[in-house]
Amino acid sequence: MALLTLLMLPVANLPAWKIEYAEQFYKLYHQHMYRYPEESAENLWYLSMALKSPFANPLNALAKIENELEWEKYRNLFSMHVYLRIVSEYLNLAAKYDKFNAHFHNYPWKSANLDSLKSAEAYYKLALESWEMARLYGETARERRFRWIHLDEIQFWEDEAFRIENEELDYGDIIAVHLARLERVRSGFASMDYETY
Repeated sequence: MALLTLLMLPVANLPAWKIEYAEQFYKLYHQHMYRYPEESAENLWYLSMALKSPFANPLNALAKIENELEWEKYRNLFSMHVYLRIVSEYLNLAAKYDKFNAHFHNYPWKSANLDSLKSAEAYYKLALESWEMARLYGETARERRFRWIHLDEIQFWEDEAFRIENEELDYGDIIAVHLARLERVRSGFASMDYETY
């Protein structure tokens, strides 16, 4: 009976929480055990809003900020990290549409497969654009003037910037391999002929 009474309370009186800062949108980003396109689209929206929104006051940052130089490094690391998450989401979407081989028995769906490859290619290209932005922000965060600044709470982001600088993390190469393979698969589907199959 108590549950029924709670359900009948007016919802309009519940407090609301306005989301307006980059860090708030970033906190809405989440990874799923099973990735579906609609979850990737949701995450992409949160992450893109994080990039478009102003940063919260340094007192509310995701790391302890004590001066303007730390604040500048934090913002560059934040943007780099968000762009890397965007790359990951675009690669996930591309994988959903990518066809890794042009099997002869898929001839009846040749047109659909070619359309799917076109979608995958578009997502790979968006991932490549986001990678370039992540790389630029990572390079800025690793400039000489920031070398002795360490923000412990976001050490993982600093590690990402270090890996980008040393080319241990290079989504550009990974995406180039995917695009080259996609072109081979597209050629395989395009060359399929009804009389042959």
